[in-house]
Amino acid sequence: MNAEKYNIGEEEQSLPQAVVEMLIKKGLTISAAESCTGGMFAKMITDISGSSAVLNESYVTYANEAKTKILGVKSETLEKYGAVSEQTAYEMAQGLYKVSQADVCVCFTGIAGPGGGTKEKPVGLVYVGLCIKGRVEVIKLNLKGSRDEIRNGACLEIFDKIRKKVQKL
Repeated sequence: MNAEKYNIGEEEQSLPQAVVEMLIKKGLTISAAESCTGGMFAKMITDISGSSAVLNESYVTYANEAKTKILGVKSETLEKYGAVSEQTAYEMAQGLYKVSQADVCVCFTGIAGPGGGTKEKPVGLVYVGLCIKGRVEVIKLNLKGSRDEIRNGACLEIFDKIRKKVQKL
């Protein structure tokens, strides 16, 4: 998935723009905690005029210590499953919801590469904790490409997921 314009609704607009406008229209807020995406998701939101109406708060929780200190991820979870895991993404989303009380909470943890991958956890593996109105789900992505393509792709995949879920609210 690339950052091209999408035909969403009656006009051509970017996926982040469509999500921000939908959140504004529905009076919802969004927060993010990012590891592998390093703030890219929040940047995509703040690139849009009017985003201050919806972006509650955002963190780059790159280090495990930040995941624990800010989001309350258990050190036992990090030790047992690692930072890049379904369990960590789940706890990140729970913690972000607790801290921010945003209607939509998005947390990224993954391996953007080019190094750092293993057979069990290859480059391009991204777990996203998505909490909407207090309900958490974890989305597993297996992306290909360069570091930037993986990070950008993860953000756009999740914007699309949020768009589809928020439409139903």
